[in-house]
Amino acid sequence: MAGTAAVTLLPSVSAAPNRKLRKAIMHSTIGVKGSVLEKYRVMKEAGFEGVEPMGGMNREEVLAALKETGLQAASVCCHTHWQKPLSAPDEATRKIGFDGLVQSLQDAKAYGASSVLLVPGVARDGVTYQQCFERSIAEIKKAIPVARQAGVKIAIENVGNNFIMSPEQAIEYLDAINSEWVGWHFDIGNAGRVGPAERWINLLGKRIIKIHVKDFSTKPAASGTRTGGRPKLLDGDTNWPAVMKALDGAGYSGWGISEQPADQAADLESARDLACRMDKIFTS
Repeated sequence: MAGTAAVTLLPSVSAAPNRKLRKAIMHSTIGVKGSVLEKYRVMKEAGFEGVEPMGGMNREEVLAALKETGLQAASVCCHTHWQKPLSAPDEATRKIGFDGLVQSLQDAKAYGASSVLLVPGVARDGVTYQQCFERSIAEIKKAIPVARQAGVKIAIENVGNNFIMSPEQAIEYLDAINSEWVGWHFDIGNAGRVGPAERWINLLGKRIIKIHVKDFSTKPAASGTRTGGRPKLLDGDTNWPAVMKALDGAGYSGWGISEQPADQAADLESARDLACRMDKIFTS
C-alpha cells in the first residue's frame, strides 16, 4: 500500500506546472519588411501561433494573411489611444478616440480575437490624474454595449502614461468601471519599472485577460541604441520564474504576446530567437 501511494503521489510532486501559454507577437513590433502576409509568413515559420493586429488595418488583408498562414488573432491593439486619448480635454478628440476603440472592437470580432488592448488615457500636458480617470471611464462605459454585442472584452494596459502606477490603482480603476467586459492587459516589462511585476499579478489575479511579454532594464539606454534600452527577453531585470509562478497562481492561460523592439523580429533568424526566448520563459 505504501509503495502504491508513493507512485500515485510522485507525478504531482515532480511534474512541472502545466502551463497553457501560446506565443503571439504584436503586429507593430514585427520588423520584417513587406506586406502583412509576408510579415505573418515569417512569424509563422519562426514559431509564433498568433499575432496582435492594430485596429484600423485593412481588414480583408489581415483576414487573408491569417487564413493563409494559420496564425490566430490573439488580441487587437487600439490604434487611436495615444494620439487621440479618451482623456483629452476636448470632446472632439475624445470622440475620435472612442470611434477608434469601437472600430478596434469590431476588427477583433472579425478576426476572432477575444479582447482589445486599450491605453485608457494620458495624464500629462495639462491633464490631471483625476481628469484622466473620470474622462476615460466615461468613454469606456459608452463602449461597453459595443463590446458586449461583439463578444470582445476591453483590456486596459499599464503603460508609461503617468496613469495607474500601481496594482492598487488598477483595481480601483476596474472597480469604478465595474463591468465583466473590461479587464486588464498586463504588460510585464512596463510593470517592472514600478513593480515588481509579480506583485501586480498577485493582486490583479483573475482580472488579467491578456499579457504582453516584455523585458526591462534598470540601466539607462545607451546613446543611439535602436531598442531604446529594451533588452532581449532574459537579458533584462525581470524575475521570470517569479512572474511565471505568479501567473500560475492567478490561473492565467492563453496568449503571451511579445512587444519587444522591432529589430528583435526583423527577419526569420531574429524572430526565431525571440520565440525561443519566450519558450524558455514559459517553462521557467
